[in-house]
Amino acid sequence: MLFASIKETLSKFVQSPFGVVKAEEELVDPAKVLRAKCEQEKEAQERFAKLQECNTRVNSRKQTAETCVEEFWDFLEVVDKCIAKDLFDHLK
Repeated sequence: MLFASIKETLSKFVQSPFGVVKAEEELVDPAKVLRAKCEQEKEAQERFAKLQECNTRVNSRKQTAETCVEEFWDFLEVVDKCIAKDLFDHLK
């Protein structure tokens, strides 16, 4: 029974390069939280609308060489710039 209690105690902890973290604590990626926030900002919403418009246009055609890569990168650029200004404030 001693082995079972040690195993149970050890299973409650996860070894992390930053020290011991309790397994019950759910770690939250600050980049994901910031991404969700930044995607709601006005400029990001405008770029996303352009991306959706392009996607609708491309999907409505049977044959087209057009892609929405430029609109996609424009949207990501806006979101990434928003994330970058605050991300390192959330890291330890």
